[in-house]
Formats: sequence, structure tokens, C-alpha cells
Amino acid sequence: MNLKDLLDAATLAQLNKTEKQLRQKEHEKKEEEQRKRIEEQKRREKNKSFSELFNESKLDWREYK
Repeated sequence: MNLKDLLDAATLAQLNKTEKQLRQKEHEKKEEEQRKRIEEQKRREKNKSFSELFNESKLDWREYK
């Protein structure tokens, strides 16, 4: 005998509903955090100076001589 057997159908349905809501909230929170990270990265890229962008570039001028 386990806990599922001891609970009535209404209580079990309520627990399942609550679990689904919590999972949805967690998923929305993760999406929001991802969106904020992307916005922050875009903001930082926008504010970089030419020298910073140049130093981060992986291009090598010797390859294009």
C-alpha cells in the first residue's frame, strides 16, 4: 500500500493540478531568465567600444593580406 492508494480521487486530482501549475511557473521563470540574459548580452554588446570589439574578434588580418 502506498500514499496514492490512501488518498481519495479529489485530493489526488488537486495534487496533480498543483504540480502542473508549479511546473508551468518554473518553466516560465526559466524562459524569463533566458530572455533577461539575452537582453543583457545585447545591451553589453551595444555599449562596447571599437577597440573592445576588435580585440574580441577572431579574425586574423594576416589571413587577408
